[in-house]
Amino acid sequence: MDNRGFQQGSFSSFQSSSSDEDLMDIPGTAMDFSMRDDVPPLDREIEGNKSYNGGGIGSSNRIMDFLEEPIPGVGTYDDFNTIDWVREKSRDRDRHREITNKSKESTWALIHSVSDAFSGWLLMLLIGLLSGSLAGLIDISAHWMTDLKEGICTGGFWFNHEHCCWNSKHVTFEDRDKCPEWNSWSQLIISTDQGAFAYIVNYFMYVLWALLFAFLAVSLVKAFAPYACGSGIPEIKTILSGFIIRGYLGKWTLVIKTITLVLAVSSGLSLGKEGPLVHVACCCGNILCHCFNKYRKNEAKRREVLSAAAAAGVSVAFGAPIGGVLFSLEEVSYYFPLKTLWRSFFAALVAAFTLRSINPFGNSRLVLFYVEFHTPWHLFELVPFIVLGIFGGLWGALFIRTNIAWCRKRKTTQLGKYPVVEVLIVTAITAILAFPNEYTRMSTSELISELFNDCGLLDSSKLCDYENHFNTSKGGELPDRPAGEGVYSAMWQLALTLILKIVITIFTFGMKIPSGLFIPSMAVGAIAGRLLGVGMEQLAYYHHDWGIFNSWCSQGADCITPGLYAMVGAAACLGGVTRMTVSLVVIMFELTGGLEYIVPLMAAAMTSKWVADALGREGIYDAHIRLNGYPFLEAKEEFAHKTLAMDVMKPRRNDPLLTVLTQDSMTVEDVETIISETTYSGFPVVVSRESQRLVGFVLRRDLIISIENARKKQDGVVSTSIIYFTEHSPPMPPYTPPTLKLRNILDLSPFTVTDLTPMEIVVDIFRKLGLRQCLVTHNGRLLGIITKKDVLKHIAQMANQDPDSILFN
Repeated sequence: MDNRGFQQGSFSSFQSSSSDEDLMDIPGTAMDFSMRDDVPPLDREIEGNKSYNGGGIGSSNRIMDFLEEPIPGVGTYDDFNTIDWVREKSRDRDRHREITNKSKESTWALIHSVSDAFSGWLLMLLIGLLSGSLAGLIDISAHWMTDLKEGICTGGFWFNHEHCCWNSKHVTFEDRDKCPEWNSWSQLIISTDQGAFAYIVNYFMYVLWALLFAFLAVSLVKAFAPYACGSGIPEIKTILSGFIIRGYLGKWTLVIKTITLVLAVSSGLSLGKEGPLVHVACCCGNILCHCFNKYRKNEAKRREVLSAAAAAGVSVAFGAPIGGVLFSLEEVSYYFPLKTLWRSFFAALVAAFTLRSINPFGNSRLVLFYVEFHTPWHLFELVPFIVLGIFGGLWGALFIRTNIAWCRKRKTTQLGKYPVVEVLIVTAITAILAFPNEYTRMSTSELISELFNDCGLLDSSKLCDYENHFNTSKGGELPDRPAGEGVYSAMWQLALTLILKIVITIFTFGMKIPSGLFIPSMAVGAIAGRLLGVGMEQLAYYHHDWGIFNSWCSQGADCITPGLYAMVGAAACLGGVTRMTVSLVVIMFELTGGLEYIVPLMAAAMTSKWVADALGREGIYDAHIRLNGYPFLEAKEEFAHKTLAMDVMKPRRNDPLLTVLTQDSMTVEDVETIISETTYSGFPVVVSRESQRLVGFVLRRDLIISIENARKKQDGVVSTSIIYFTEHSPPMPPYTPPTLKLRNILDLSPFTVTDLTPMEIVVDIFRKLGLRQCLVTHNGRLLGIITKKDVLKHIAQMANQDPDSILFN
């Protein structure tokens, strides 16, 4: 944190917090620390302030312990700062202990205790209901606006293509996508759908609508909520680790992200809505937290709620409640106690139930690409599944390196200053290249659904254009058959689609619009898997007498399921990009509705992770966290260097002495001078400068607020008033300014280590306790301080990275 100094009368600056316009260096934003109202920070109720007890000059009450009544702002945090997990958990234990003790005194207190215990479950219910409702709204709106690029329903403009033809009485099953009520733009404009000119009209309208949607999305983000860009998962991981980003989960971010997510998905860009849905759900959780004092006034408790909200977001994104809980546990959460696990499960359940009740796709499913397979897989097929895992790992490593390089170029060049132009250029290129190919023209979710599909008798897709008919003696199952012209044509189109998706996704992810990575990654893997699956199917058909096939695949049998290969490929590529394993497998088998394919999914997911880890240790979200300099201490990595606390602490040799406060010899003016001349977030308090014996630690913010509050509430406080951090103060001569007692804002148990403590232990302490800072002592004397930022810089330095890339405290 870089405080710009202490100013008299600046207490009002602590009474408001920054909104979505408070920017930091995240994808799609610029640095701007303007202070404007949005979601109020914790503990800032201005009303109800009571005067402290203190006397004026000559009064018998010389010590002013005004903190007997809570002061608004004390114990809270500045923007772009890290919370103190230990202090927050201690405050919650004290609050709970007080409620429990009072519950034995009266019936009303008992009711209050029960309601306090139940409030967490009520909050989960509200988060699930709101998240599921918003997800249903986003799904329905995105489906309609995606079809709007190709035409409109004259029977009701609010119907998408599928629903329009459902209501038609003039449609056959073979041509169920063609009905007189649905008109393409060429039919509306030039009254015909045939010929080159009609094709050009449809082409032009497709590109025009795509550009319009993208322009609206980036303009709304830039004008109203810069935090609404990107997927949001890197920032949510950072917030859940204890970092404060005011407004990132605020009401404006929620509104704009919901609207622009629909626009971005409808524009046809290579992005998905699944990652941003996690951000939307966390916004719902953060806003609803303000209805409950227990969560509004405690940052650590609020982060437990956000972990559950992230689970609800994945639950509605994939229709996978269990996978959502595991995703929150494995990928985003920093602190995940057992109680949070139960509540995450409940929130994910309610969210999935709400979305199922809305039924956005009209098929009683929670996602567009739900599929069921019935053909068992054979042990030999593990070989192509592992090949898909290798492809997924290679794709993941390639994507991370190229995307991070492009995002770094965006941040360090003039390109980052023109977000609207960048989005429009990428959208134009995507739309122009996508329209001629039916597999790139359709939405990515529809493409994945097509690739996952297990061809049946009634399928009219080119991917199911096989030559011979099925054998009814086989119980209705379709045997492996020779591919027809439609299949070969589809293979070429899918190969071109694969190339376009691989290239364009690199430049799309990280732009200044809401953009998820789950769906594009799954699409890349599903295309590769379908291509390999069809190849294996034809190989088994024409060479069923080979040794690898003759023992389990006889002629006319249904041996290979290309859709299963597409699903395994999708899991492999998503795992290679995100490095998810357990949650990924659970999400994928929840999508397929069967447990039979867990082993292929596990094999592909682990292979992709191993291959990707061999080429680069970071997943895409961790890479973006490091690119943006967020103070995130990764709990999964080992610190193996043999350095000591004295090598990292400040001050170093030849540095100025550590700035400290003394417990009973400094005046208000002395403290204000130190605050104005330094930018530190807190100060150690010692017995005296000579002894350097540690008393405690006080935060800069608490000092500023307490001193200013004392000046406002008591006329006798002047610059020469002595500040005491002791329990008792000595008697003062008459007619001296009243002293100021600030012991109640002093942390009397700061965490300390000796100067010879190995840094691997210090790093472990910071990770497991969520510390902001740690004091270093030698034989009981204060030597220095290690902050979380110092630890992150040291880790970066040991890894031969730029330590100055860590931007925030």
